[in-house]
Amino acid sequence: MDPTRTAPLALAERRLAWLDARQRVLAENIAHADTPGYRPKDLTDFAALLRGRGAVDLARTQPAHLASPGGSPKSLKDRFATETSPNGNGVSLDREAMKIAETDTAHALATRLHKSWLGMFGSVLGMGN
Repeated sequence: MDPTRTAPLALAERRLAWLDARQRVLAENIAHADTPGYRPKDLTDFAALLRGRGAVDLARTQPAHLASPGGSPKSLKDRFATETSPNGNGVSLDREAMKIAETDTAHALATRLHKSWLGMFGSVLGMGN
């Protein structure tokens, strides 16, 4: 039995991939904090992805581009971004910082769960201390 293919580990790996993608989207929002007319984005909620909603492939704008893996999270306009600056920019650095902190905490939890699950397999197999 391959311990990396069990349901809890596969879920933790999927969650880590989603969190990584969300960090990239949030970093892009912050990078565009001064771009006129820019609307912040966020990913489809992870729970919705697990229920099967929101799982879409990325669009290929040129045939030479690589295809995305199935079920990759889609970057959506942030529906909570209602405030805009005079130049039309909707990025709130405070809101983005809160989302980054939330994502970082979730990443730490998923990493600990992944490590703990692998540790239990090691203990059962007699490889633990």
